[in-house]
Amino acid sequence: MDKLLLIFSTLFGLLIGSFLNALIYRLPLGINIAYPRSACPKCKHVIAWYENIPVLSFIYLRGKCSECHTKISILYPIVELVTAIFAFAIAPRSIGPTALFNFLFFLSVFCAFLVHFIVDLKHQILPDSVTIYLGLMFFVIGLIIRPWTFWAIGGSIGLGFPLLVSWIFYLLRGQVGLGGGDIKLFAVLGLYLGPMGIIQNIFLSCLLGAVVGVVLIASKAIKKENPIPFGPFILIVASFQIFAEKWFSDLLIYIP
Repeated sequence: MDKLLLIFSTLFGLLIGSFLNALIYRLPLGINIAYPRSACPKCKHVIAWYENIPVLSFIYLRGKCSECHTKISILYPIVELVTAIFAFAIAPRSIGPTALFNFLFFLSVFCAFLVHFIVDLKHQILPDSVTIYLGLMFFVIGLIIRPWTFWAIGGSIGLGFPLLVSWIFYLLRGQVGLGGGDIKLFAVLGLYLGPMGIIQNIFLSCLLGAVVGVVLIASKAIKKENPIPFGPFILIVASFQIFAEKWFSDLLIYIP
């Protein structure tokens, strides 16, 4: 039974990864996620079902469109494989409502994080629809398993503190310190992480962003005036907080 669940979970992850690719491509462009059918961005060739099998179709097509032979981004199979690996890692080891709920919840959060991560890196935006989806999930979970003060205060800190800092930065420098998408992401994460968790996320994501920014500028990978998307740093820290909670807690012991 364990092996069947692992196989099913992995295949399910591959299929979900294929759907995530559609979201990553369509959301920034404002295209409906269900219609029209997927097509080559260059020649508009409508992709047949056998050309849309996760990972296998990419290998079969040798990473090129079957009509115009335009290269297909390697990101597509990577997203599918990463989602499948995560689904395999958290696959339920037994059948039951609790096991299924935990699997679907954590997989959903991971998928939303992955879409946000890639879209922000490519387009420097965090789609509101994905943030709202996360917010609804975290709000419902908060109502079920947390006292209302936990998620209410966490969400308030996640929204209020970054908003205040951004406003002060604007008054002093005349520039927006944080984008609206980042502030909204902090707010919805606060619903799940609670007061202390979201404070830790704000501090550590800022620290991580600063360190990476200094390294990129010092190595001349980017120029000082080039904007760096902040969402990925928030998501990296949140991923450790949610998916590796024990490891994250142990790590905090060594941080002064």
